[in-house]
Amino acid sequence: MNSKKIFLALFIVFTLPVFAQQPDMSMIPYRQGDLWGYSSPDKSIIIKPAFAEADWFYAGFAMVKKGDRYGYINTDGKLVIPCKFYSAKPFRYGYFDNAGQHFEGAKVVQNKDTVLFAGASQSADGYEICINTKGERMSRCPAINENSIPGITQTVVTTEKIYGLVNNGNLYDKVVDDYQVAGDENTYYVVTKNNMYAVINNKFEVIIPFEFSSLKKISIGTAIYLLSIRNGAYGIYQGNGKVYIPVENSNLVYVKARDGNDYCIISKGGKAMMRNFTGKEVLAAIYSNIVYDEDGGFLLTGTDNLKGFYFLDNKRIEPRYTDVKLVRGGRFLQVRTYLGKMGYVSENGTEYFQE
Repeated sequence: MNSKKIFLALFIVFTLPVFAQQPDMSMIPYRQGDLWGYSSPDKSIIIKPAFAEADWFYAGFAMVKKGDRYGYINTDGKLVIPCKFYSAKPFRYGYFDNAGQHFEGAKVVQNKDTVLFAGASQSADGYEICINTKGERMSRCPAINENSIPGITQTVVTTEKIYGLVNNGNLYDKVVDDYQVAGDENTYYVVTKNNMYAVINNKFEVIIPFEFSSLKKISIGTAIYLLSIRNGAYGIYQGNGKVYIPVENSNLVYVKARDGNDYCIISKGGKAMMRNFTGKEVLAAIYSNIVYDEDGGFLLTGTDNLKGFYFLDNKRIEPRYTDVKLVRGGRFLQVRTYLGKMGYVSENGTEYFQE
């Protein structure tokens, strides 16, 4: 009844995040009142609070602040680089092109994590230099292994399909996608006509009518779903045209989380909830908003606008802070309390601060 020719064509580029080196989470920045030190995970004080600010340890060094200047301490709490910088960043590893080479067989390979350095500013204008572990300015900044740069992306290439499907009776204007459903011999096509989306099969039967401003295919294992928008309302259809989530929500966001699981954040009537694609409710509709954090987990906003967090291991901090941010490594939150002060909270809810 029809013929279809698919040609491999243009490259579509999308990105995957690459994560930086992780902090040492055995020494946790701990605040007592307005002063910062460090504690163990069980809240035993390791370094007495004596600093205006304290960052996590990276490669054995932590950035601290005294007065209005920054310096660095070691894991014994000794100030090894005086607080003389207007701004500073954590230490990290880099390399020089002409150093740190080794042989792999007959091939010369560059060692990419050979030089420990940090960025810091000696002037109020914020001009940044590179310093070594003695706090001395380096003659030039090391190159950085891109696998350790937060925010750097890797390019992954896939292909776009161009269709030669026979347009029976001028049923559609364009085919934008196709798929098959497990256990079903039909092929399904996402098509448009007059800028409205629909799904037809290879028998030219309309499976989902031309009523949608968007139909976006989601593949989860062997199952196919369609994120659907109609008259500003959101829902999800199964690939065979059956309703999975009614198209009656103010927003609907599909999330492929870092743990490999698939979630759907559904908003309706000013409340947000979350379910997975087994139909299980993960978070009840008691929040005003739920937002995925690319570092892993979900930011929860309560109806009183306070913030909490849902971790990917199913642990949850209910909203009680004015601001919440996941610390790289995924086990701690940086929070702002009702007094406007910063602190850290573990995924188990342990607060590493005293007001």
